[in-house]
Amino acid sequence: KVKAQLEEKEGKTFDVFTAVEFKTQLVAGTNYFIKVHVGNEKFMHLRVFKSLPHENEQLSLHSYQGSKTKHDELAYF
Repeated sequence: KVKAQLEEKEGKTFDVFTAVEFKTQLVAGTNYFIKVHVGNEKFMHLRVFKSLPHENEQLSLHSYQGSKTKHDELAYF
């Protein structure tokens, strides 16, 4: 659901976009920290926010980190 948001921010499209790991953090909603394989040996870490159900908001890409590898630890950011 956030692929299009990332593609817009990066100014490119991703042929491969596969989540391989995730962590959650409860706040006034939920932060999802997701390691995504974007092709070849390239990975990105995404921070996606999901609001509380009564707010009826879409998932939003809060921030992301590029230039990651398969072995980089997925950490809160």
